[in-house]
Amino acid sequence: MALKKKPVTGMKDMLPNEMEIRDYVIHLIKETYKTYGFTSMETPCVEHIENLCSKQGGDNEKLIFKILKRGDKLKLETAKEESDLVDGGLRYDLTVPLARYYANHANELPSPFKALQIGSVWRADRPQRGRFRQFMQCDIDILGEESNLAEIELILATTAMLGKLNFKNFTVNINDRNILKAMAAYCKFQEEDYDEVFIILDKMDKIGAEGVAKELCEMGYERENVEKYLGLFGEIHPDVSGIRFLKEKLGDCLKAETAEGMEWIISSVEAAKECEFHIKFDPTLVRGQSYYTGTIFEVSMDDFGGSVAGGGRYDKMIGKFTGQDTPACGFSIGFERIVMLLLENGYQAPGNKKKKAYLLEKKLPKEGMLRILELAKADRDAGKKVLIVNMKKNKKFQKEQLAADGYTEIIECYADSYDKI
Repeated sequence: MALKKKPVTGMKDMLPNEMEIRDYVIHLIKETYKTYGFTSMETPCVEHIENLCSKQGGDNEKLIFKILKRGDKLKLETAKEESDLVDGGLRYDLTVPLARYYANHANELPSPFKALQIGSVWRADRPQRGRFRQFMQCDIDILGEESNLAEIELILATTAMLGKLNFKNFTVNINDRNILKAMAAYCKFQEEDYDEVFIILDKMDKIGAEGVAKELCEMGYERENVEKYLGLFGEIHPDVSGIRFLKEKLGDCLKAETAEGMEWIISSVEAAKECEFHIKFDPTLVRGQSYYTGTIFEVSMDDFGGSVAGGGRYDKMIGKFTGQDTPACGFSIGFERIVMLLLENGYQAPGNKKKKAYLLEKKLPKEGMLRILELAKADRDAGKKVLIVNMKKNKKFQKEQLAADGYTEIIECYADSYDKI
């Protein structure tokens, strides 16, 4: 049977031109985030299956690539359920591993801990444009900071990085899970139904208010409550005035500190931002992960037609490991989507070193080879990228390929003239 050349469905090979962009973007992310005080850390790609299936990752928990037990631990003949066969899985995001990491190393880490983590994650999802089964995530998280300073710094750092990639006029959409709950309570929905209501609300941008109303009524919710609920959204402006409206309208259902915190985040980001973007209060923003406990945010771009970054506050996750809740907030960039947009727009990584190639005639003597190696060393010391390669029969095509790859200097080295180079 012939071996398969193509990668596994949902995963892809990276060609050199894409890798150049990816390497540059990763470098830019690290350098930008470090100027905001974030420090690099890393977790294993394999996590305990109990951690991954702890009912914190929403639908992502249905998409785990699970790993069979190995050796003597794998007893197929006596296995009765999945837990008898599986003890680990590939991580589906970086947040659950970070929570375990912090719980394990809290005594060795500063407080607050500003974490920067970049790594691959895996989800058995249906592949589509900008979505793969293996993809890179770039997360920044602040652990141990309970004030909204965490949200402000996360938004400023993420938007500064996007600005350095020449993205303009994108939008940071922001909401709070507690505002979602307050609106639902005001409209007489029961607390045990909130998650179901929010899942339907999250479809607002796809099916509109009428579609949301129809689905809620079909689920058995009172039409009076549904109409009151959707009527609220029609009265809210996408700025601080919308938050003030809700603060007055919802009364005791909405804590004053939640509304004031949201105002503080928006006004602070507007005052301190480093590039041009919009920040919008979006009361329909839900985000699917059930671990979010407060502020949530997403970055949307018209060029992509969806979100390219997202995150929020998850103050209860670390407590599941330690028994003591720790304030936590994070922002994740959709790295693959960002790279895809850059490639589609013909982006060129700036500041590339000059590229020089030496084409060697095959009968070049040993002395000639040593001469070229010395010249190449001097070029590298001068900051150039240098390629030494044997000359092909079709020299014209070879030079065209090198020029297309960015080699601006191409030196032909012949046996009878190498000493004149």
